[in-house]
Amino acid sequence: MILHSFVSNSTLGFLSLLSLSNCSNSKLDSNSCEPSQIDANVNVRECCLVLFRFRSRFMGICFSIEEQKHVSVSDSNSKHNKSSGLVGHESGASTTPLGSSSMNIKDLRQSAVHSNVDIFTYEELRLATKHFRPDFILGEGGFGVVYKGVIDDSVRSGYNSTEVAIKELNREGFQGDREWLAEVNYLGQFSHPNLVKLIGYCCEDDYRLLVYEYMASGSLEKHLFRRVGSTLTWSKRMKIALHAAKGLAFLHGAERPIIYRDFKTSNILLDADFNAKLSDFGLAKDGPMGDQTHVSTRVMGTYGYAAPEYVMTGHLTARSDVYGFGVVLLELLIGRRALDKSRPSREHNLVEWARPLLNHNKKLLKILDPKIEGQYSTKSAIKVAHLAYQCLSQNPKGRPLMSQVVEILENFQSKGENEEEQVFQSGRSSITIYEVPRGNNDTTTEG
Repeated sequence: MILHSFVSNSTLGFLSLLSLSNCSNSKLDSNSCEPSQIDANVNVRECCLVLFRFRSRFMGICFSIEEQKHVSVSDSNSKHNKSSGLVGHESGASTTPLGSSSMNIKDLRQSAVHSNVDIFTYEELRLATKHFRPDFILGEGGFGVVYKGVIDDSVRSGYNSTEVAIKELNREGFQGDREWLAEVNYLGQFSHPNLVKLIGYCCEDDYRLLVYEYMASGSLEKHLFRRVGSTLTWSKRMKIALHAAKGLAFLHGAERPIIYRDFKTSNILLDADFNAKLSDFGLAKDGPMGDQTHVSTRVMGTYGYAAPEYVMTGHLTARSDVYGFGVVLLELLIGRRALDKSRPSREHNLVEWARPLLNHNKKLLKILDPKIEGQYSTKSAIKVAHLAYQCLSQNPKGRPLMSQVVEILENFQSKGENEEEQVFQSGRSSITIYEVPRGNNDTTTEG
């Protein structure tokens, strides 16, 4: 569906979306769904509530915002979103974050911005992928096609043989220079064991390609939701959760905090040993600094993972990422997708269905993924479920920091089941689930 005449003002924006209930066309334009058709006297609070009641109409849907003031909406489970999962487009000048607001494609071509990142020619990457052979395709997403390749001495003289993943920008797709530049800048600047490594890029003529380290086991999405084959064990799920949490905590703890903004299973890649790394930084954004409480931005990301306050207001904080982490943690626990329209209607949205059950131990144990039954202690499952519950708080201030999430999950990684039982019973503060501080006037109670 295409929503034209998107109104940036949040109140009118909500009203515009509500008007969808009166529009039966699959493609809407400015004549079929005018904001003026909506009663301007509708209470804003009621509109917000109604909007979220209508969310089920958009389940399984990803959203993006394009330059011509319209919102493009597509199915998040579609083939188009199979691999990289890029589903947003923030148009405007080709500026990038990281304090380099004047950086654009021209600047990038004139000087090497990051000394640890190689610059490749298009011909070199053609050779690395055997002329982009179809059987070398690893996946396809909103950005474009991802190929497996090898860069060695036959591609560039003296280059040590390296397996790589090469992502080519689809020039007719939703992503553009802005997202491509964001990836070069963020991954070119940062290095961390739980962030995928950017080896190089190509910015020749109209070609835009990114060269990453090859992650042999693919995405978490592929393993978690596969219908046949081996299942991710409990210990592997906790390991992946910890690694992903460390990646987010690193970004949030940078000198200028970085908000990842599109945390989901398809963006968590796994190497041969199932070490997890965050990929796809096209939607990442600099976080608030100094006295700022949030960053105001166009709403982009993936329905089912985006924090409700961000969807409602466009106010982005690090706690928005924490919510997305909570969704993925819930998927790891229950083995279901965040949005699944094949389920009964009340179970379409995983968070809405499962979160109220996370604090009821008997009900919780009945909804955990049956594929991992017997691989965890009851107390372990309850503790992880309570962590997910906190991360999914409707109140952003009720969510833990990612550094606190890491501290909690590290105990599951570092201790065996028997030791873990003893730690739970000892009441050590190092693994106490995050609680909203009492007496904090700035924090409201959980709703």
